[in-house]
This record gives sequence, structure tokens and C-alpha cells, in this order.
Amino acid sequence: MQLELSKKEFRRLLDMAYIGNWILNSTRGEDRFQDYDHVESLLFEKARQEGMGILAETYRGHTIPSRAFVEGGIHEAIMEYENNVFFDILAEDLARRDMNDAPIDESNYAELAHRIEAYINEFEENGTDNILVDIDTTI
Repeated sequence: MQLELSKKEFRRLLDMAYIGNWILNSTRGEDRFQDYDHVESLLFEKARQEGMGILAETYRGHTIPSRAFVEGGIHEAIMEYENNVFFDILAEDLARRDMNDAPIDESNYAELAHRIEAYINEFEENGTDNILVDIDTTI
């Protein structure tokens, strides 16, 4: 297979491959999806061959994203995504809880959406500052 990309497009592909592999493998420990690691390695080796060697390094015989790549801002994008997903899931979970986990259908979907929006607005304004949990402190 042959794919024609500009250097800028290829650089974006590296970002997307890294982000995808991070999402798939970052929490898996030794039980990684090796085929995704392999594809990432191929892409970063190609970067090295195309004059973007600063983005790749060798570790235990495999080409991996370099420290410069990893520390170059990609994790800020990942963290922003993770924060958005966290707050979206939390808002929906709290909204469903408020509705006593009733099955959602067309009769109550608008209420669910309204509650989710209210929680999202709260989180955008205050983050988690106003979340209180009653914890037994005698433990």
C-alpha cells in the first residue's frame, strides 16, 4: 500500500496514531495490543526516514515516539479530551441518578438532556469544587 501525504499531514497522522495507541494501551500494563504498538513503531520509523528524527527514538530495538514528541504538547490534548469525557460521563450519570435511573425514552429524554446540560454548565463554571460526598471519617 502506498499513501501520499505532505510532511504536515504525516505529522498529524503521527499525532493521531499516538493518541489512538495511548487510548488503547496506556492502561493495559503488560497486556498491550501489540499490533497497535507495531503500527505506531512503523510510522515513527518512517518519520525518522523522512527527516523527522527528533520525533522518534529506539528503545529495546523498537522505534517509539521520542521524549521530545511525547513532551511536545500531545498529552495536553489527551488530557483535555479525558477531562471532557470525564465531565460528560459524570453529568449523565448524575442526571440519570436524579431521575432514579429510569429507562430513558421519548417521554423523559428532554428532562435528561436538561439535567445533563445543567451539570455541564456547573462543571464549566466550577469544575468539581461544588461536589460534596458524605464520607464516614471514623474509618
